Amino acid sequence: PLARPDAAIDPRRVLVVIPTLNEERHIEGVLAQLIDGDPRMRDVRIVVADGGSRDATCARVAAVAARAPNVVLLDNPDRLQSAAVNRAVAAYGGEADVLVRCDAHAAYPASYILDVAQALLQRDVDSLVVPMDARGEGCFQRAVAWIVDTPLGAGGAAHRGGRHSGYVDHGHHAAFRVTRFRELGGYDPSFSHNEAAEYDRRLAASGGRIFLAAGRPKTYYPRAPSRALWRQNRNYARGRARTTLKHAAKPALRQMAPVANLALQLGAIALAPLAPLTLLAPAAYLAILAGVSIITAAARGSPCGLGAGPALFAIHMAWAIGFVETIAPAALTPRRVRPAPQAATPTQSASCPPRGTDGKDRRAPRASRGAPRPAAPASSPPRKPAALPRAARPA
Repeated sequence: PLARPDAAIDPRRVLVVIPTLNEERHIEGVLAQLIDGDPRMRDVRIVVADGGSRDATCARVAAVAARAPNVVLLDNPDRLQSAAVNRAVAAYGGEADVLVRCDAHAAYPASYILDVAQALLQRDVDSLVVPMDARGEGCFQRAVAWIVDTPLGAGGAAHRGGRHSGYVDHGHHAAFRVTRFRELGGYDPSFSHNEAAEYDRRLAASGGRIFLAAGRPKTYYPRAPSRALWRQNRNYARGRARTTLKHAAKPALRQMAPVANLALQLGAIALAPLAPLTLLAPAAYLAILAGVSIITAAARGSPCGLGAGPALFAIHMAWAIGFVETIAPAALTPRRVRPAPQAATPTQSASCPPRGTDGKDRRAPRASRGAPRPAAPASSPPRKPAALPRAARPA
């Protein structure tokens, strides 16, 4: 049952943040999905926090903002998504009750923003998370999408294709209470990946509640080709390992399974000269991957399913390597206490980066523009920015 069934959302008190970096292929479509079809969205502030895109992302956001004044572009010199959300809250969160985080590399159902904001208030929780349903466009991306939401690909994580609502300890971030986000200091701006799980650790430790709303899934487009998939999962594992170290947490079984598999395969290969039968372990693993490819192709009625096995190999091995290469050095060296991050200085971008007639970025190389600045919201509410005029309704 809903804790506050009559809770109503005021669109003017909802802040949407979309971190971007080189998302020219997706950003216009995402903004259209979020804005079109619901006149209430004219009063919702949407901040696109760009981390220095060198494609046409900023130009396309500016074109949308010309038609929808409630859309603004914010410069994120720290480039990371964690810093992007923190900066947007510092700059525009003064009047907001609800923060909704969206991704540019995704697709959203109609009325998604106000639906998740409403559900957050009705459930009377501190954070609302949603399932992710993977979808592919190219052949290999479809194979990744078909396997990533299965127990073999995600270890049974509740927010990966989940169909049951309930209280969870972690999920894909959708909506937050702005007051709680500020109280906890926002995301750790040093995290390039897994900042959501790290935030959820602090939220749970403070007594906060997280609710998975299974009826409000978002569509996610996984990385492809295989090199991008490998890099993404390796980085995810590094972030998860950092979260584990920071909070002295015990990894979940699904997080350690790829590590155990990697150790088993390497051990079997190393012992093969002395005990050839140990090669049965890698042979069995390769047979399982081949079986996954065949079954997926048959179940989906598409030869693209044959890529599911190689995709699963990349997911497993990249995760294991990323986790081990982060945990191992930390376990062998004394833990250092990192100084608290400084508060971010919001930087509003009034226009896109300068470009030539060929559309290429004409900014100086990043090294000449100064070192990155730390980005974290102040522990106490930051000084309220200059008042913004209420977004005019499109003609």
